[in-house]
Formats: sequence, C-alpha cells, structure tokens
Amino acid sequence: MTQNEMIANHLREFGSITQMEATNEYGCMRLSARIHDLRSKGMDIETVDTVRTNRYGVKVRFARYVMNGESIE
Repeated sequence: MTQNEMIANHLREFGSITQMEATNEYGCMRLSARIHDLRSKGMDIETVDTVRTNRYGVKVRFARYVMNGESIE
C-alpha cells in the first residue's frame, strides 16, 4: 500500500490528519506533498491552521488536513 493510499484511508476513517500523525503512523515525512497528490486526484481536503500549547507551554502552529464536510475540534 502506498503512502497516498494510507493517508487517504486515514482521512476517510478519522476525518483529519496532522504531520505528526502521518509520521508516527505511516512514516510519511512529506504530508503536504501527499495531500497535494490526493487533491490532484479529486479528494476535497481543507487545510486548517491549528494552534496548540506544547509540553513546554509554548504555543505552536501546525496544519491539520480535514476532509471537506468533516467536523474538527
């Protein structure tokens, strides 16, 4: 199974994915490239800028890719 297939399946099952999830679960180091591939094949994926506080108390910003129509926290 290719990384594109794994990422597409993850999005269908869970509704969203982050770079950390992609790296930990699928060894995908270039999630934005995989998202580009999936969009070019017709998947409707939205980029949501997300801000969280890390374990050191510092606010960090990252992208969460969401299947269009899915709700996120």
